Amino acid sequence: MPATVGRRVDRLAPVRRVTRGIDRKTVVRAGIVAAVAYAAWLAIGAFGRPYNFFDMKIYHGAVAWWASGHELYEFIAPGTTLGFTYPPFGGLVMLPMAYLPVELAGMVNALASIAALAVVLAGLLRPIVDRLGWPLWFTVGIATPLAVAIEPARESLGYGQVNLLLFALIMADLIGLRWRSRRGTHIAPSDGPLLRFVYSGAWAGVGIGLATAVKLTPALFIAYLVITRQWRAAATAIGTVIAVTVGSFGIVGTESRAYFGGVLWQTERVGAADMTPNQSLAGLLARLYDSIETPGLLWLAFSVLMLAVGLSRAVNARADGDELTAFTLVGLTANVISPISWTHHLIWVIPAIIVLADAAVRRRDASRGLVQRAGQGTYGGPPGVTGLRPPIWYPTLTGLRHGAAAIGLYLLFLISPIWPYEHQLPEVSHYQDGLFGALMENSLALALILLVAALPWRPGAEPAFYAERFGRQAAPSVRR
Repeated sequence: MPATVGRRVDRLAPVRRVTRGIDRKTVVRAGIVAAVAYAAWLAIGAFGRPYNFFDMKIYHGAVAWWASGHELYEFIAPGTTLGFTYPPFGGLVMLPMAYLPVELAGMVNALASIAALAVVLAGLLRPIVDRLGWPLWFTVGIATPLAVAIEPARESLGYGQVNLLLFALIMADLIGLRWRSRRGTHIAPSDGPLLRFVYSGAWAGVGIGLATAVKLTPALFIAYLVITRQWRAAATAIGTVIAVTVGSFGIVGTESRAYFGGVLWQTERVGAADMTPNQSLAGLLARLYDSIETPGLLWLAFSVLMLAVGLSRAVNARADGDELTAFTLVGLTANVISPISWTHHLIWVIPAIIVLADAAVRRRDASRGLVQRAGQGTYGGPPGVTGLRPPIWYPTLTGLRHGAAAIGLYLLFLISPIWPYEHQLPEVSHYQDGLFGALMENSLALALILLVAALPWRPGAEPAFYAERFGRQAAPSVRR
């Protein structure tokens, strides 16, 4: 007789045994991550544009042309006037994709870029979520699709650009500087020589050097390292650039001479300055003057001013213990002063949003602490004076402007209002839609300038230099 006779068979018992150990909060959080990812996908469809790996097709065509025995910088994409604009090292890095179908190369680049962005966000958000007690996987799971949905990231992925990968290289150096400042207190005794080297942060500067060798604008980070006297990281970055560039000369000397002898200075290869997607200061001035070319002296004067403002604020941010904001200000400054900053170059708004959001939370938490201590006389009066109470709205409104700025900045780059007002000279004036249209067409550039001038930093949030300057050491914590 079957053993099940006389008793009820629980057909869901295996499922219950599997799910018994799963926390209900984990299931809810996983559902929230999935919902955010789906909403991000819908937002990309609503606010994005048709991409079809347009830039990837140019790169793929160029390296395939090169691999077949032609000169790299002689390639012109069919139906366009565009060719390969990266240094020879960039061509060497991209050369393997010549043997892949262009669509597959685009998908590989997109997946690698999203993975790199997720790793970067995990590194940037880790100190914040540890302080707030949030699960890291949940926070990164929400932050990654939100970041992918905004203009710079979705353009980079859709066009097949490498900006997210370069961003990851630079941010890796920020993490390396953070680790190096701890003087090895986070290294476990069981770690081998390789892990000890990695967690020592002694390699900080390599990422910036490699990014500079691929695209020249990250060189501003080397200037920042020199100004802030981070000599080891600066020397590592400079040494990496020199080694990679000299190595490229040794491997592909013809292309290296062609690039540094002529292609580097041919700014017209990438497009006219007044094109709407160029949201740099140069593009802003060209459109305001309703001219294809940027007024040179005016651009130079304002660029020097923005460079001074951006670097000085970055130095002050680091001096107050906020290396993330310092790096963000340097990246934003590079976007502003570069002659060409396409919308997919503006990746630095992602850490800017993180800084603004964290500044809002920090200020609100600090105000709540004051409210809790008010009855002890530490709010608004000398010690021993009790009964003092701040207004009830004080904790709620503290940090409101930073939170509103974070949300506003995110929505601006999510909606990207430049495209409904896109114009191209000489066919259509940039003032075709009046002053409001001109404002919308330049909105992203104006936001970048405002961020360079006013992005707040968070004292003590990223104290990457305290250990070496004051001899302080982080509390020993063995990595689990």
